Amino acid sequence: MTIDPHETIPVLETAPTPEPAPETAPLALGGLSFGEAAAVSGLTPEALRYYENEGLTLNPSETPGRGRRRYFERDMSWIRALMMLRRKGMRLRDVRAFTDLSRDAGTEPERLTILQTRHAKLTDKIADLQAQLVVVENKMDFYRGAGEQ
Repeated sequence: MTIDPHETIPVLETAPTPEPAPETAPLALGGLSFGEAAAVSGLTPEALRYYENEGLTLNPSETPGRGRRRYFERDMSWIRALMMLRRKGMRLRDVRAFTDLSRDAGTEPERLTILQTRHAKLTDKIADLQAQLVVVENKMDFYRGAGEQ
């Protein structure tokens, strides 16, 4: 799937699974398999694979000799953060930049800049929604008054 870097991350359906395990839930010593990681996170396997293919995960470990991906608490914590960024409408290019920076120590100022930019956009959106809400409330008051006449 080719994504325009100016578009937001597409909303990917999540699996109809029970609530994801809390962040404090201990993972097995050997980590989680790909399918287990998808189920625990609430993602479909296709969504998790999409994130991996787009370079948005933090390089999950592999089990020596078997070549199968294993997910540990750090990986699961990152997937939860990734899902939060996606739900908040962060652009794919910004999520990718944030992910790339997160792989390296000392990049906190750059990550902060990305989050500050997103914060400003969300703040503007909230202000716009609040203004729209006032218009709707005024119209509701008008129609309530019209019904009393």
